[in-house]
Order: sequence, then C-alpha cells, then structure tokens
Amino acid sequence: MGNRKFLRALGAVLVAFTVALLPATTARAEPTVAEIEAQIEQIWSKLEPVIEQYNNIHSQLLKNRAKSAELTRKIRPLQLQVDLALSQVGNIAAQYYKGGGPSTLNAILTSGSPTTLADQLTLLDQLAKSKQRQIANVTTVKSRYAAEKQKLDELIALQAKQDADLAAKKKLIETEMNRLQRLRIQAYGTSTVGGSLRIGPCPAIYITGKAGTAVKFACSQIGKPYVWGATGPSSYDCSGLTQAAWKQAGVYLTHYTGAQWTEGYAVSRANARPGDLVFFYSDLHHMGMYVGNGLMVHAPRSGDVVRMAYIDRMPIAGFRRPG
Repeated sequence: MGNRKFLRALGAVLVAFTVALLPATTARAEPTVAEIEAQIEQIWSKLEPVIEQYNNIHSQLLKNRAKSAELTRKIRPLQLQVDLALSQVGNIAAQYYKGGGPSTLNAILTSGSPTTLADQLTLLDQLAKSKQRQIANVTTVKSRYAAEKQKLDELIALQAKQDADLAAKKKLIETEMNRLQRLRIQAYGTSTVGGSLRIGPCPAIYITGKAGTAVKFACSQIGKPYVWGATGPSSYDCSGLTQAAWKQAGVYLTHYTGAQWTEGYAVSRANARPGDLVFFYSDLHHMGMYVGNGLMVHAPRSGDVVRMAYIDRMPIAGFRRPG
C-alpha cells in the first residue's frame, strides 16, 4: 500500500490500542482472565495484519537494495570500458599531432604497411570510428542499467521511509502488548499461560526429508519469545519462524505471510503432513507450521512465546507445502 495509506492503517491500530486498553486500567483494578484475553485478541487481530505488511515492505526493501547493488556492480566495469576507449582515441589523436608526420603514424598504427599520409589518416579515422562505436554500444547498456537503478533507488527511498516510520512505532506496540501479557500472567498465576507449551509430541507424526528437517527445527524453537520482525535465532514472529525452519532444509521463503502463501503448492487438510504451512484468516495475517494430528507450532503474538496449539482455534485459510 502507499506510504500515507500504510501510516493511516498504523494510526488506526494505535488508536485501537488506546481505546481497548482503557477498560483494563479504569473499569477495575483486577480484570478477569476472560477480559484480558478478549482485549488481547481484539488488539492483535488488528495489529498483526499491519505487522505482516511491515514484513512485506521490509522484505521488498532488502530485495531491492540487493538489486541496486547488483546494478552498481554491472555499471562499474561498463564505465571503465567507456573511459578506456575514450582514452585510446585521445592517445591516437595526440600521438599524431605530436609526431607531426607519416613516420609517427607508421610507428603507432602499423607494422609498416601504410606508406602514405592518406593511408594513415584513413586508418586513424577507421580506428577512431571503431572506438566510438564501442563507446556508443557500452554507453547504451550503461544508460539502461543507470535508468533501472534510478527507478529502483526511488522505490527504495520510499520503502525505507515506510520501513522506518513503522519501526519507530515498534517500541510502543511491544510495550502495550507486554503490559497486557503481564496482566495475563498475573491473572493466570503462571508464565505458561493457557497450558503447557507442548501439548503433545512434536512433531506429532514422524517425518523425514526436508519437511522433517524443517518441522524438527520449528519444534526445537518452542519457548523462544515472539518478537515482531524477528527471524531467529533467539526470537521469532509467525512468518519468521516458518522462514527460519524451512531455511534449515535449504528452502528459502520470504519473511511475509502473503508471499509464503504463493511460495508453496496447495494441499488439502486431509492430505496435510508435518512441515506444511497452515494459514489463518481471509487476509492470511497469521500462520504456523503443521506438526500433525491437528496441531501446529507457531509464534502467536507479542508477549507470548513459540508454542504448540490446535489449528482449529483460528479460522483456517488453507495449507501450503514448500519445497
């Protein structure tokens, strides 16, 4: 989305934070567990889509910066070719004018075959034109790369501003979510809120190959904190966890739920197996890694940790299989 639209969406989320938090701080000193859970769910359902949009912009920014660096690498030797060709043309002309006659041209341009000034001038002209054509060809390619790079750099500047504007709000967002999580822990009286982090064997069904590597890695991350925009190794967000897990198996996924939806092929729930990606909500703003028997490993939200959960707790959008 555009920069202004994107920031308006963020502003709406932050307003939602303020409004949703008021009952917890003014209505009563000790809100019930149900009230705290309802607040967290309400806020997070609005916040996580914005976070995933940030992940999308940040991923695009990194890719475009890499493309810009590659174009710079391509332009540099082309410029050297132009400079060298221009220097050679200049040297040929300079040698002729300095030498002042046929003997100098013979020494520079030939092995002795041209014998007249006319022959030498013709050869000089042909050599100069050849160099000029070389310069023109190289300059055309260089100009095309330079034009591509200029457009890319303009896009990078816009994306960098969007990236920085949202990242500046990160501390406020995390502070509010952590405050709610502290209330949640206080109400439950335990840091393993909502039951054990492992609610069964992980993976629930044994699997080998790349999927086995990915799912075993995801299971090994249980207990590590959710951090917005994190891809490990000490913390994750939802798409960062699945990206890191499949990276262990040599499969690259973009750090964005919407992109990961397109980077695998669809499988039905009946055919889902450990390692598959399971997506939730119509806008795909949350995801986890399926581990079998109706269970997944996911990074739920700020203030929480990577844990196992039943996939039916949220509306399932579908399953995708990477690799």
